[in-house]
Amino acid sequence: MTASCPKPIGDKRLTFHNLDWSAFQQIKTLLAPNTRARFTYDHGTLEITQALELHERYARMIERFIQILVMEMGLKLKTMGSTTLDREELDRSAEPDNGYYIQNYALVADHEINLSQDPAPDLIVEVDITHTDLNKNRLYAAMGVPEFWRFNGKNWQILTLTEGEYVEQDRSPTFPIVTKSDLYEFLKVALNDEITAEINFRQLVRTRVQA
Repeated sequence: MTASCPKPIGDKRLTFHNLDWSAFQQIKTLLAPNTRARFTYDHGTLEITQALELHERYARMIERFIQILVMEMGLKLKTMGSTTLDREELDRSAEPDNGYYIQNYALVADHEINLSQDPAPDLIVEVDITHTDLNKNRLYAAMGVPEFWRFNGKNWQILTLTEGEYVEQDRSPTFPIVTKSDLYEFLKVALNDEITAEINFRQLVRTRVQA
């Protein structure tokens, strides 16, 4: 089952090739203060993404989906949003749509994240409605992100890190009580009525937690 929605353009992308880390940082320093774009860099390739309305709505609704699950399941959460994940030693950098610490919450709750000492976020979410030239699976696997969700406007991929590579799963190991169809239904309703979508989903999760 897939989300019942059209496939319009959800984001604009501009790609640069053959840039070293210094050039990437210079471009980012120049452009970042004047744009809401996100910057992703992987071994010389820089992708600048400007999210349009549908991209932003999906990203925010998936975040709400996660927050409801965390609250109703009695978990803890540190939300990173699109915080820059710079890993110069890996020649990689990313600004995901959403990043979260859940399993490792206690390790990072009381301080600002330093990726040279702290673990990578437990869960990263990316909405990629239009084509990306970057291999984001390889990028986040190299960063050691245990769970990576990708949503392209129709399909939800749940990827878990196994021996340095992502393996697609039917359910999230973080939130095993929900299925892919639960997210699709939540997004379908939320695109028309966010409050009803939250009420319905929250009740569904409570029922399953109490079962």
